[in-house]
Amino acid sequence: MLLEPAEQELATPTPVRPQVLIVDDEESIAEPLRLRLDKLGFGTIVARSGQQALDLARLARPHCITLDLCLPDIDGLELCQRLVDDEQTGEIPVIIVSGREQDDILKRSRAAGCQYYVRKPYDPNVLLTLIRQAIDEANED
Repeated sequence: MLLEPAEQELATPTPVRPQVLIVDDEESIAEPLRLRLDKLGFGTIVARSGQQALDLARLARPHCITLDLCLPDIDGLELCQRLVDDEQTGEIPVIIVSGREQDDILKRSRAAGCQYYVRKPYDPNVLLTLIRQAIDEANED
């Protein structure tokens, strides 16, 4: 005999836990961010290289990506452009989190397709606010 679930069980959707892909080769930067996001109810995935980030973004389809510009294998701006141009990842908002000091870095970051740019060292509350905002804006489209 099969039992039918109660109406309430059918009507209650399972909450989606927003996933954030953290792309940073420095564990001292990535790990505290991962722990904080996990504690706040986000799912997190960490990539330590550009190629790993591309693979994970295509596979996991996170809701947002935080991206350091200094990676061991691919320049972060090039990676950002690849993510934005890729059919599988083009709709995922990218937040660049970098300490790179160049006169035109903001302009170049925007040209590569990032949604926000945050300078290291950063206020974790500001980054969290931007992550939530980027996810909300992506869901509006």
